[in-house]
Amino acid sequence: MRIPATMCALQQTSLDGPQDLRLITDAPVPRPGEAEVLIRVAAAGVNFADVSRAHGTFLDGPQPPYLAGFEAAGEVVAVGGGVDGLQPGARVVGVGDGAFAEYMVLPAAAAMPVPAGWTEQEALGLMVNLPTALAALRPLGDIRAGQVVLIHAAAGATGQAAVRLAKHYGATVIATASPGKRETVLSLGADHVLDSVDGDIAAEVLRLTDGYGADVVLESAGGATFEASLTAAKRVTGRVVVYGMAGGDASISNWELVYKHQVHVIGLNLGALIRSAPQMFGEVMGELFALIAAGVLTPGRPTTYELADGPKVLAELQARATIGKLALIP
Repeated sequence: MRIPATMCALQQTSLDGPQDLRLITDAPVPRPGEAEVLIRVAAAGVNFADVSRAHGTFLDGPQPPYLAGFEAAGEVVAVGGGVDGLQPGARVVGVGDGAFAEYMVLPAAAAMPVPAGWTEQEALGLMVNLPTALAALRPLGDIRAGQVVLIHAAAGATGQAAVRLAKHYGATVIATASPGKRETVLSLGADHVLDSVDGDIAAEVLRLTDGYGADVVLESAGGATFEASLTAAKRVTGRVVVYGMAGGDASISNWELVYKHQVHVIGLNLGALIRSAPQMFGEVMGELFALIAAGVLTPGRPTTYELADGPKVLAELQARATIGKLALIP
């Protein structure tokens, strides 16, 4: 297969937000180095981390100008030295740099096979949203059958995965979403859906749990919602797993942990989990693929857009106007 010298890609030109994302047509096609593979991108996943990178709030994020995106699925077209088990023609999904493009280099170790019977579009989320939701619920949140879990941003890709997984493991799910997304979240199996815009989330969770609170809170909203998450968690044994900050930064003091919010606050960053706890991450991925094999997790159905629509899609994601997984098609 002939690999061109240049390609179309989306380039972030500032740290002022996704409005400064530009489609370029002369980006050099990268070449795979040692332990890397080059894929022809069939679909690229859009994540809130892309918005954070565009604003410069993602820790150690790339500096402009850079090719945006980090999650993609496609066909391997070339392999670098030291790569075993992956050959041209293999269909993979993974994370790297520069996913919003026609071609992308992936670390071979981070390239997972697309499950049999799934398309590349359907496989988006296997390396980002699904493992984030599963890690938050299982090894970190220690969810058990009969417990109550509060899931923020339940209409998003990670939130939807968390609702399905929590119900599979026997939890009662209290979800939050804007009023226009309520029916979508209920269709996933959530037991209760609270108004994330105007509702008093903490008060409603305490009412629904007879004053005890949620055993596990999946916190990705940040901002003022973080305080509601702490208040909604069960005293002493409640676990608040923080994996996002879409609404901005928030903090808690040691005084508050002693006298106001006696809860477990657990931070989750998927990259840090992979680097610092590879065995745990491996167990999460093993469980994930077992759930796929058992038919518990079925192929996703992302909403797709043309690559050139990237700036608009990221702006809508930032405004929380989207539902489920989003994908760009080069």
